[in-house]
Amino acid sequence: MSPFNVINPGVMSLLQDTGRYGQHNIGLTVGGPMDPFAFRWANRLCQNEANATVIEVTIGGLQLEAMADTFIAVTGAVVDLKVNNQDQAMWQTLSIKAGDKIKLGFASQGARIYLAVAGGFDVEPQFGSTSTVVREGIGGLTGTESSGKGLAKKDTLSVHQAKAISLLAMPRLAIPNYDTECILHTVLGYQEASFSPVDKASFFSSEYTVSERADRMGYRMLGPQIRSSATSMLSEGICHGAIQVPADGQPIVLLNDRQTIGGYPKIGSVMARDTAKLAQLTQGKKLRFEPISIEDAHGINQIQKYKESNIQLLKLD
Repeated sequence: MSPFNVINPGVMSLLQDTGRYGQHNIGLTVGGPMDPFAFRWANRLCQNEANATVIEVTIGGLQLEAMADTFIAVTGAVVDLKVNNQDQAMWQTLSIKAGDKIKLGFASQGARIYLAVAGGFDVEPQFGSTSTVVREGIGGLTGTESSGKGLAKKDTLSVHQAKAISLLAMPRLAIPNYDTECILHTVLGYQEASFSPVDKASFFSSEYTVSERADRMGYRMLGPQIRSSATSMLSEGICHGAIQVPADGQPIVLLNDRQTIGGYPKIGSVMARDTAKLAQLTQGKKLRFEPISIEDAHGINQIQKYKESNIQLLKLD
């Protein structure tokens, strides 16, 4: 079933599932949603499986035309959402009819928007995932000119067959506020010993700014320089959230589309729940790094999982 035509792909719209895991040995990175929280709830609102493919829209501008009756949900960054030029609410299930035109404005708060459809988009997986990684030219609409790329005008999006679903909404108090202070909890790694106590104190007590070099590969920061005493290193595997410090002393937080190996020193790694917050920041936004033990990081994860599991969606029908 092909219920959507792309009228305008917006700034950057990529098909994403949860990611391409287990492929680092052949040089393929993970990809997947930059904000897993918004991704998960878009699928939950459409009563999809957890790994269903959605559209991740950066900044906004996506326009679609529905070719069949279906249901959608839009989560993530705050945008004006319109269906046939009528304002619609985010973070809830919307009933869509054939011929409807769906339009996303541009983000006024946050950076990543997620559009899910009931049943999930029907995309052929590559190496176990549908996630689009443009740097590697993989995922997305395989077999078309948009294979391994963002969506393009006149692309046709197929959808898995889905049954009728309930209309649901996220409780207002559970919707994230992307304008709150961003603190990136950081677990120190074994290379932190190569940074002086003064540099570490400066790093964790200073405010950094997101530079213009911020994308799905990583976010480069602007702020106090820090330097490692390591003059040469063998390349090694790079984890999600690793804080790499190149020769200019400006830290880079590596994200979903990062390279699989690298040789720059790393002071530590940002926990994944906080990289999701980072991914919702745009150029010029401020943030701070805060050291945390791995035990405390596990504790934060368990608390947040418990809170999420207790969110009760509201029935609208």
